Amino acid sequence: MKNEKPLILISNDDGVSAKGLRVLVETLSGLGEIVVMAPDGPRSGASGSITSELPVRYYKVSEEQDLTVYKCTGTPVDCVKLALFELLPRCPDLVIGGINHGDNSAVNVHYSGTMGVVIEGCLKGVPSIGYSLCDHDADADFNPMLPYVRRIAEHVLANGLPKYTCLNVNVPKTTALKGVRICRQTDASWGNEWARGQHPKGGSYFWLTGKFTNNEPDAEETDRWALEHDYVAITPIQIDMTAYHLIHELKNWDLNV
Repeated sequence: MKNEKPLILISNDDGVSAKGLRVLVETLSGLGEIVVMAPDGPRSGASGSITSELPVRYYKVSEEQDLTVYKCTGTPVDCVKLALFELLPRCPDLVIGGINHGDNSAVNVHYSGTMGVVIEGCLKGVPSIGYSLCDHDADADFNPMLPYVRRIAEHVLANGLPKYTCLNVNVPKTTALKGVRICRQTDASWGNEWARGQHPKGGSYFWLTGKFTNNEPDAEETDRWALEHDYVAITPIQIDMTAYHLIHELKNWDLNV
């Protein structure tokens, strides 16, 4: 039986030219054959969106030993779907989203295009990891987190993950990381999400903005607490969103008509 190198699929939501993507590829070099299929421009906040009313195209950007890079006109999830359908010779051993410029902790996981990549990989039964740095700067310093990025990827390649689970890894902006904490998602919310302006030709327009509120700032088991105290936060995520604790109660409702 042929001993194949691990096959790693990478995408992001900051676009194929983002520094976080380039640094991620460099950090994972040597772990296997890497295929990148990333959006041709920024798609932040794309979550699990797909393109259904327009055609999607992709183009090869570069190719070298164990690394091929493509760009795609669609969303991050489109990138994963198209790579699995069109490009990869077999099911990948690992799907990775990132490294995102900006954190995806707490409720942000639901909006994130980076985590859209990860969840799509997970839905396909592939071990998947999302990496994010709490720094939106286009030239952010990723160096402190890179040993953790590689170590986590190596561990998942060697040991896998339970089916339909994935990892959301967030890293604070600091040069003095204290280590890793395994966390749950923080109870948090966004408010005041729009800034209104007056268009010079009449009427209003709106910019998405918002104020983030941590509803449990002292909860030490959460991802936000870990980030605020200079730890790498690893949160296991699952695809099954069933609220099992409500099933028994709902069965007792009188819903028949």
